[in-house]
Amino acid sequence: MGGCVSTSSHSTCSSQSNGESVSSSCMGIGFVCRKRTKRTFSDHVYALQNLPSAPNRIFMNGKSRSSCIFTQQGRKGINQDAMVVWEDFMSEDTIFCGVFDGHGPYGHLVARKVRDTLPIKLLSFFQSPQLKQNDSGKTCFQRNLKTPPDCEDSEKDGFVEDSQNSVWKDAFLNSYKAMDKELRSHPNLDCFCSGSTAVTIVKQGSNLFMGYIGDSRAILASKDANDSTVAVQLTVDLKPDLPREAERIKRCKGRVFALQDEPEVPRVWLPFDDAPGLAMARAFGDFCLKEYGVISIPEFSHRTLTDADQFIVLASDGVWDVLSNEEVVDIVSSAPTRASAARSVVDSAAREWKLKYPTSKMDDCAVVCLFLDRRMDSESDCDEQAFSSATLRSNHSGTAIESDDGQRSEPCLQRNNTVRSSEGSKGLPVDDMEIGDAVPAEDQNWLGLEGVTRVNSLVQLPRFSEERPVS
Repeated sequence: MGGCVSTSSHSTCSSQSNGESVSSSCMGIGFVCRKRTKRTFSDHVYALQNLPSAPNRIFMNGKSRSSCIFTQQGRKGINQDAMVVWEDFMSEDTIFCGVFDGHGPYGHLVARKVRDTLPIKLLSFFQSPQLKQNDSGKTCFQRNLKTPPDCEDSEKDGFVEDSQNSVWKDAFLNSYKAMDKELRSHPNLDCFCSGSTAVTIVKQGSNLFMGYIGDSRAILASKDANDSTVAVQLTVDLKPDLPREAERIKRCKGRVFALQDEPEVPRVWLPFDDAPGLAMARAFGDFCLKEYGVISIPEFSHRTLTDADQFIVLASDGVWDVLSNEEVVDIVSSAPTRASAARSVVDSAAREWKLKYPTSKMDDCAVVCLFLDRRMDSESDCDEQAFSSATLRSNHSGTAIESDDGQRSEPCLQRNNTVRSSEGSKGLPVDDMEIGDAVPAEDQNWLGLEGVTRVNSLVQLPRFSEERPVS
């Protein structure tokens, strides 16, 4: 959902374990240290085209040592959701997870581009000369992230934590900014009316760092005092009707209002036209709205994990539109195996779409489940792969075809032609297009109504309210 509508590791520095002062470039970032027990990212120089073969990185349906991921195409066309889990991201105790929900005519390409490029930009930030120069006068005291700190001076320990959070916040802010800048200047990817959400987390020991834009969400399952599993929402759905978001958009001359046929879905509109109707306040791409209040600056937060915390779930809004936080936690907790947890959430969401919104088209769903004890069950990879292939064949009438990354891509369904925009879509980019993707041809038009979640089966043009908020 969330598209547009238009009626037109443990660090092994020896000085870190004994409390000695070291350069703040360590800051818990194990890949800048010289001594390692395992090969980390800095031992490998990856180009984007080599990412599919990167070790400990998964982005298709399956599982890793501590996580499982699953996505299913909805009924609006090609699957525009993307996801990734990258273990041993910077050091052996660091994991990167992300879910990206594309929207617009080229949203699937934007989501995949962000999935592949954003983690690299995050890594590059910590290796930048600017970071080393800015932090040259600071010191940090690395502690064991899994045990209470053994520090004589609590003020020093607090300083280290604050400095670490500051560095990670800068990392997310700079990486997101660089990502959006790259999309704007990309020669072959049209992001004018296409974009993507992002919810990204980095788990490093007991530290959890989060950066996110849009309405994809992350939750945490944790044990309470009664030993019951409860859901804790880690992120905020950045919708246009949030007071702070709406204020910024209106201050920039953008308009926020909902269609009469879907009053529960506020959208962002241009000041001079009833387009494009973006259902989120922050996103990568969507440059037609960047001058009118839509931004790509992420919200950042940090959380210290405890032994009571069980697992984290990241998902696109196709899941959250029909399932509550508590329901998702219950589904994951009761899944037959941990390796099937993400799939169970998607299956449950699919059933709820049919029950709650039988006349609407199910949205794409993508789920990442990260288990904090880093233990998975013994279900074989072969069984998981066999199920994934069978699921693709049974759930869709299209045929799964080989993509340019060597993986099985999502099967493709033809878009319906109930509503067309006033102008034909442009030809698709060549360099970043995944082979076999079902995309609009030059003589086809993008369907604006495909961005509507609950009324996208209408056969008439959307009706606007007679009274409209004045910006």
